[in-house]
Amino acid sequence: MRAQRPAGAAPAIAARAEALPFDDGAFDAAMACVTIHHWEPPQAGLAELRRVSRGPVVIFTFELDHLPAWQREFLHEGLVKERPRFPTTDDIVAALGGRARVERIPTPGDCVDGFFEAFWRRPEELLDPAVRGAQSMWTLLEPGVEQRIIDRLAAALDSGAWDADHGHLREQDNFQGALRLVISEAP
Repeated sequence: MRAQRPAGAAPAIAARAEALPFDDGAFDAAMACVTIHHWEPPQAGLAELRRVSRGPVVIFTFELDHLPAWQREFLHEGLVKERPRFPTTDDIVAALGGRARVERIPTPGDCVDGFFEAFWRRPEELLDPAVRGAQSMWTLLEPGVEQRIIDRLAAALDSGAWDADHGHLREQDNFQGALRLVISEAP
């Protein structure tokens, strides 16, 4: 990803969130976007963000139990693998010092980001291997499971069952689902 950055962009430093190479209070603010589920453990990275920021810490994450019902159903095997990796918003708030506000963020119907909730009203997109290739959940699955999920979704789309059960979503402009913004002001 660093190699894809445009010339003249701010410097990018290779480091682990759990051990940031910066002094205490080195930054006015810190932010993590859809990444804390990759940290080992997430609490260590959150503590580091709090340590290096003399101002707010902002975390953009998910509460997976609030995904659209069809995703909880069709992506069940993957969500079983993902859930333990995602700290709850209460755990995030605690790791940031116990004081923070949590805001629900609606996902627009035409969201271009690649996280799977972005396709809440466009399930056909998940049939595309390139779309799934940008989502870490699929790499966690045992051999054959991804194909079973995709076959099940494709069959529901082809038969019209998906639209019969969830087609109302296609008419919505946004979805109040899993996206959360956790904002912890300065300590």
